[in-house]
Amino acid sequence: MRSAFSKAIVDAATADPKVLLLTGDHGYALFDEFRRRCPTQFINAGIAEQNMVGVAAGLAKAGFKPIVYGLSAFVPVRVLEQIKMDVCYENLPVVFIGDGAGVVYSSLGSSHQSTEDIAMLRPIPNIEILSPSDAHEMAYVMQHALKFAAPTYIRIGKSDVGATHETLPTAPMGDLLQVRAGGQGSTVLLATGSMVTTALSLAPQLADSAVWSMPAIKPLNTQQLLDIAAGADNLIVLEEHSTAGGIGSLVAEVIAESVGARPRVIRCGVQDRFSEKCGSYAYLMREHQLDVLALLGKLNSLLNPIV
Repeated sequence: MRSAFSKAIVDAATADPKVLLLTGDHGYALFDEFRRRCPTQFINAGIAEQNMVGVAAGLAKAGFKPIVYGLSAFVPVRVLEQIKMDVCYENLPVVFIGDGAGVVYSSLGSSHQSTEDIAMLRPIPNIEILSPSDAHEMAYVMQHALKFAAPTYIRIGKSDVGATHETLPTAPMGDLLQVRAGGQGSTVLLATGSMVTTALSLAPQLADSAVWSMPAIKPLNTQQLLDIAAGADNLIVLEEHSTAGGIGSLVAEVIAESVGARPRVIRCGVQDRFSEKCGSYAYLMREHQLDVLALLGKLNSLLNPIV
């Protein structure tokens, strides 16, 4: 997934000298090719992320097309005010990349984990929020973001959890993407980012469920979401993010305002707590009960309660 990101920004910068890449002292190996081919379009702003966003806003007002890269614990979490006031208030075409979303930086502790970024950005006007699940979705969302039509945040989680698509998606941005058709069951799985592959592992064991990926959180095709929900009794939402304010909350809000019969929305994500310990990514996913085994136990008990 990171290779698809790197290729996209190199291609964009070589085609247009106004495309600039700003980093807060992160991602050097990732940007080797960019710096080699576009050295004058690379800015290391240092460990000063708030200033970096202000610089990007100024560059955008001057006609440049800035891409701002950082760990998602810092971009957007540390720079929320600057994103809101410097960029979104003036609707400037700045693309923000938040790498390591969720608990990917597991061994670095809660300071480097980001399970609140979606919730923080959702209420801010003008900004788009994109969350790819694999290399194909990364190319898909970058193709959209690099049109520089609006402030955009791209959330990058664990990049090596497996492919979810065989080809580049072509649906309009905002659409949900079906990655597994499933059988005739009344349970549907909806996931974003790293959790799409988890959903694909769970689906055969949960009544042969259909699986949908949500690469675009904002904008979102709400009518399509309601159409999917209309055929389900249970809509399970999976995210490597807090259950408060994430896509589970978004889905529940949309369905709660709809008319007629509604499915039960089951939100699976990080609960209202910090990580207790440091360890590997696999360990942290187990700690937060987002691994396949824990989710299967939880969902089976909810879908098939013992009377």
